[in-house]
Amino acid sequence: MIITKTEEEIALMRENGILVSKTLAEVGKHVAPGVTTGHLNAIAESFIRDHGAVPAFLGYNGFPFTLCVSVNSTVVHGFPGDYRLKEGDIVSVDCGTKYKGFFGDSAYTFGVGQVSQAAELLMRTTRESLFKGIEKAVAGNRVGDIGAAVQTHVEQRGFSVVREMVGHGIGRNLHEKPDVPNYGRPGQGKHLEEGMVICIEPMINQGGRGVYLERDGWTLKTADNRNSAHYELTVVIRKNKAELLSTFAFIEGEKI
Repeated sequence: MIITKTEEEIALMRENGILVSKTLAEVGKHVAPGVTTGHLNAIAESFIRDHGAVPAFLGYNGFPFTLCVSVNSTVVHGFPGDYRLKEGDIVSVDCGTKYKGFFGDSAYTFGVGQVSQAAELLMRTTRESLFKGIEKAVAGNRVGDIGAAVQTHVEQRGFSVVREMVGHGIGRNLHEKPDVPNYGRPGQGKHLEEGMVICIEPMINQGGRGVYLERDGWTLKTADNRNSAHYELTVVIRKNKAELLSTFAFIEGEKI
């Protein structure tokens, strides 16, 4: 069942969106060569709790950390730990919050120091594809319009869309209907209605779209060991233009 949100509920979700965005920005300040991914996780957990919220991922279906920290060929759901970031790595950080009964969810791929031109192009294209999808997230369109926009943008540039992981609705639950794939055909899929709140999150591979799951049951990696990037924002479906509930402005220094 797809649940549209009232304006009062959207206001509470906006608070979550701002908090999760600020958390990612705080983590981003510490992304540097020599820093462990476990240290990034500790920073995020402290920041979230210091602001009166709860880490949404911690314990979710048994996930044992606050952050998903996915380095280089890890697509998503990477475990933070003892790995020390290296110059030229790219690290995707996915973060969730629970505050006042609602959830927030956002992700960003950071470059560690100076990254290669190929990695920079992957990151830029993935970020661009997210906003191509958001442009289609308006009332009257369908979920397939979002996925088609993402897929077209990345495939025209020689990259691949991960099919096994998709975006989703969000609200009083971290994952709600509808699923929001990063591929599809225009005019197909669920209708988008005003007041729906969804997470759009392209996961894009530098090489082929093949992936495999590690033995921990969580960590998803590219089959060809090439890099993958991941960006995610939470949006409200509106009549003419989607409203962003989370933002990259705190990371990128833009004005809100």
